[in-house]
Amino acid sequence: MSIEHPPTPRSNSEALQILATEHWSLLATRALTYQEALGRVNMFLAILSGAVIALALIAQADHFGTAFISIAIFMLAVVALVGVFTVARLASLNRDDFWWVVGMNRLRNAYLGLHPELEPHFVTSQFDDMSGVLQTLGFIPGTRRASLLGSTVHGFVTLPGMLSVIVAAVVGAIAGLSAAGFGGGPVIVVLTGIIAFVVALVVLIGWQRRDLRRSSATFEPRFPSEGKRP
Repeated sequence: MSIEHPPTPRSNSEALQILATEHWSLLATRALTYQEALGRVNMFLAILSGAVIALALIAQADHFGTAFISIAIFMLAVVALVGVFTVARLASLNRDDFWWVVGMNRLRNAYLGLHPELEPHFVTSQFDDMSGVLQTLGFIPGTRRASLLGSTVHGFVTLPGMLSVIVAAVVGAIAGLSAAGFGGGPVIVVLTGIIAFVVALVVLIGWQRRDLRRSSATFEPRFPSEGKRP
């Protein structure tokens, strides 16, 4: 039968050093996650801007003829494909960021386990359940920001949400150009573009929500808020 000895000051100091090192590692990894997300968005916007400029030059030469419509559909299809891949990567980076926050909350729980008297000085949470993660991210219960979290509006202000709107607009432009190429009138072209935009946006947002629900279903907190210390 093993005898458990109380932690000594030296063991506490070593534990704090290990926890602090891991905490800084997670902070650095989270910063890299944000950098990659912004880099992905900038890359997509650069591709989109280049395609629009190229189509403007082609339109001046072809006067929106058959050649322009054919080239525009191809170029915008490439832009839309890159956009879909970018949205998928951003959703993956958001999941990664969620886990880094979970890890930091668990480390914070360990800090307070060693020094519980420091709890009043922490703004972020020590619990790794969903409410604890949201508190660390700044969604304080009872605030306006927290009330918008579950709304559709919040989904559109995130990077994947905003990019989904742009990609859906590109899909709508492709559909409108296709309708124009088949000889559709202005009303048909506009209606086709609007329908394609709405369908693409619903598909992209629904895809992200399903992916988020699947990730949440497999998450099991180790330090839930219900186990809060007295």
